[in-house]
Amino acid sequence: MARKAEIIAVGTELLLGNITNTNARDLSQALAGLGIGVYWHTVVGDNPERLRDALETASRRADVIITTGGLGPTYDDLTKETVSEFFNKNLIFHPEILENIKQEFERNRHMKMPENNQQQAWLPEDCVIFDNPAGTAPGCAFKQNGIDILMLPGPPFEMRAMLNNYALPYLRKLSDSVILSCDIMTFGMGESAIELLLREDMRSMKNPTLATYAKPSEVRLRATARAENLQQAREMLNPVIESVRAKLGDIIYGVDIENLERACVELLKSKNFTLATAESCTGGRIAERLTAIPGVSAVYKGGVVSYWTEIKRKILNIPEEILNTHGAVSERTARAMARGAREITGADCAVSVTGVAGPDPDERGVPVGIVYVGLATPDGVYCRALRLGKRPRDLIRDLSANHAFDLLRRYLSGISPDLPENA
Repeated sequence: MARKAEIIAVGTELLLGNITNTNARDLSQALAGLGIGVYWHTVVGDNPERLRDALETASRRADVIITTGGLGPTYDDLTKETVSEFFNKNLIFHPEILENIKQEFERNRHMKMPENNQQQAWLPEDCVIFDNPAGTAPGCAFKQNGIDILMLPGPPFEMRAMLNNYALPYLRKLSDSVILSCDIMTFGMGESAIELLLREDMRSMKNPTLATYAKPSEVRLRATARAENLQQAREMLNPVIESVRAKLGDIIYGVDIENLERACVELLKSKNFTLATAESCTGGRIAERLTAIPGVSAVYKGGVVSYWTEIKRKILNIPEEILNTHGAVSERTARAMARGAREITGADCAVSVTGVAGPDPDERGVPVGIVYVGLATPDGVYCRALRLGKRPRDLIRDLSANHAFDLLRRYLSGISPDLPENA
């Protein structure tokens, strides 16, 4: 039988918005792979009464409860005491844990253990203890009234270490199935258009399932299968992937690949090609996204942020006639920028972007959202004209960068640089 889990994050700083609850995300993803469905996320402050209320609600609807936070040594770290009291568990002192904490302070922090850290050596009776390889607060798990309760630390790096080393092996024993998902990544068609093409398939599917998730400038399709083991789940997903490929064609840029820039870097490496960039309205965003990828120096030579027209002329060698006659935001300029970046760097390919990201038209009256993306290659120069409309400035910049990556991706893949009509 499928298990229902609730994650209770404890910490007033979460409610105040001072930090993001990444623990809930990481736990949900990990539990999904084990076939344990996370049905509820709850956040409470460092308050024992409200935590008891949350536990009362969770114990009525979930059979796996995981708490994060509140295991530290300070006065407001009351998760362990509150959870133990709620489930009628006595706290037992563990001298060996106290000794480990003392050694941690002396060996790695070069100081004597503060007295209040002693409270971290008290744990619920009959619990499975989870060591903390990244901190001092141990976690634990126990079963009571048919519910599995796990308590994990709040700092994300501590939580992830304990999750991977101890909590996941414990949780794996609770489920008789696995859930496997794969992400089919697309660019060039809106979520509504994709949903229309796949609607009947998505409605009729029970296991596996297929769903669309719109990101700010692209669409991800997630196929998910529940099976007895990973091999069976993979075999169930393969026909779904092939069916989606048949219907969506070349707007799919990869499966289980993080983003367009990574797809481009893999293609560049496979062809032993190098790349350069010339950016105006994107302000270096393309270069930033590329250089965030480890090992990209093997294919990315560098780029120019030519925000001023004068820099376009002096650095990228764009003819004065093009700039004066057609303007900085034009197809001719985008083509010339890409050619210039390719020539001055000696790269095999170069992408360029020039446009108006807003909030106002440019000095020639070119409206917000007009963008031209260029691509210079050994086989010639391509250009894509975009009419993005009066959208938020950052979204226009992200979309423009994605169009540059998509144009490059299509060229390297040997497919048409043109997008579908309903893109």
